[in-house]
Amino acid sequence: MISLIPPGLVLVAGGFLLPLLRNPWRGWLMLALPLLTLWMVWLIPDGPVLSGAFLDYTVVPIKGDALSRLFATVFVIMAFAGAIYGLNQDKVSELAATFVYAGSAIGVAFAGDLITVFVFWEIMAIASTMVVWSAGSQRSYQAGMRYLAIHLFGGVVLMSGIVAYVGETGSTAFVSMSIPLTVDSVGAWLILVGFLINAGAPPLSAWLPDAYPEASYTGMVTLSAFTTKTAVYVLLRGFPGAEILIWIGLYMAFYGIIYALLENDMRRILAYSIVNQVGFMVAGIGIGTEMALNGAAAHAFTHIIYKALLLMSAGSVLFMTGKRKCTDLGGLFQSMPITCVCGIIGALSISSFPFTSGFISKSMISQGAADQGLTVAWFMLTAASAGVFLHAGIKFPWFVFFQKDSGLRPPDPPLNMCVAMVLFAFLCIAIGVFPGPLYALLPFPVDYVPYTFSHVITMFQLLLFSGLAFFLLLPQMKRTLTISLDVDWLYRRLAPAVIRRFGEVFVPADQRARKMVLIRFEKFVAGIFRHHGPQGILARTWPTGSTVMWVAVLLGVYLVFYYI
Repeated sequence: MISLIPPGLVLVAGGFLLPLLRNPWRGWLMLALPLLTLWMVWLIPDGPVLSGAFLDYTVVPIKGDALSRLFATVFVIMAFAGAIYGLNQDKVSELAATFVYAGSAIGVAFAGDLITVFVFWEIMAIASTMVVWSAGSQRSYQAGMRYLAIHLFGGVVLMSGIVAYVGETGSTAFVSMSIPLTVDSVGAWLILVGFLINAGAPPLSAWLPDAYPEASYTGMVTLSAFTTKTAVYVLLRGFPGAEILIWIGLYMAFYGIIYALLENDMRRILAYSIVNQVGFMVAGIGIGTEMALNGAAAHAFTHIIYKALLLMSAGSVLFMTGKRKCTDLGGLFQSMPITCVCGIIGALSISSFPFTSGFISKSMISQGAADQGLTVAWFMLTAASAGVFLHAGIKFPWFVFFQKDSGLRPPDPPLNMCVAMVLFAFLCIAIGVFPGPLYALLPFPVDYVPYTFSHVITMFQLLLFSGLAFFLLLPQMKRTLTISLDVDWLYRRLAPAVIRRFGEVFVPADQRARKMVLIRFEKFVAGIFRHHGPQGILARTWPTGSTVMWVAVLLGVYLVFYYI
């Protein structure tokens, strides 16, 4: 009977329970709940497990298969490692929101219908906003408001799409919608847009580098794992083979690289890197073959781990120094060796360095493009891989740990934070060296060998020349205290300025028009009052004879007009 309980609800319930407990019980519960959830995830068999009726439609809160278990498993792993990393976080509101956030992502992974997807989708939006706000600063509050506005807009688009899609098909089942994705499929298109907003697809992607870096040192680690990867999951489930996703994904990949190279803030570098990496996954989903879909799913799994590791490293630096700009950091390898080594392992993994997790997942997407003869897509994916090494593989560790000494000598962070980083660093290497267990979890049978001589040599050459380009262009790579303008400038700066200017012109004109209308209305009322008021002509008492005379006159006029 335990399999009839949605596993995500365990974490959601735990999130509401955490504020009621004190340490050490709170810490033990934070570690125990993800382990219990993982056990429940693997109890769920294939197919619908729990279903019911809602408004004459069938809802399936629990439906298991390989893809659901894959994403639910990595979500639970992230919740467990995040709990270890956040054991010394004293903001209970953030811890509670984190568990609700993780649980709702798992709820989406097992949802068998669009109504359940939407419910957990919106819970996830609210919980993630609470994570941003928990940082407690004015910047985090403002960024959280913008974040919430974008995600509520995305929720409205998604709900509109679900209503239209159900009206078109008569079913709420969450199945592939790629085949009916035509010009007339309004519902499917709206659902796709709603999913892509959460995936961080431009032009509505600036919410990610705007809001995530304003979260706390633990909050951004959590945020990196669930929203965008849940979007990848629903795209895998709902739109495999939708060709438009190839070009959207490639655009995301290069967009993330360019902005990450321009950034000075280490956490914004890694935030743009999320957009870049999700772009690889979205492109793989668009390719749509079993190889590419396996690659997208595997890359989502590995990305959650190595991106969290990178952000744990950056969060440790922020926690120990209070600084986040590359121009304020440097030389930290001398006093933070564990943080430095773990950050380097994460940087190598995101760069697809051989014998790391990124190598055995990202290469499947490129292989899927090659198998389909998508030459342009293959070349662009390869170029994007080199760009990843530039901004995340070298830029982040170089400017934070190895550039000109900043004079800062902070020690490594507390033990729990080091344990979480070492755990994920171990997974990055273990998955890279032994990819078999991950391949066994993928939704389709895997017939792929990542460690061929040509593939390894090609990747080494790509990374070598990319690294050479970085150091040759190092003077241009050094950042200054500048601001990179993104699309959010349109609604953060331009729109308010336009509204203010419009107000300056319109408000006086509106006031003049209102005053003129009011004067004319007052004159109209005064005229009516003169005739109908207590002293008005029509309010006077008329003699009976006079009244009869006027009735006779009116009757005579009527007769004249009648005979004419």
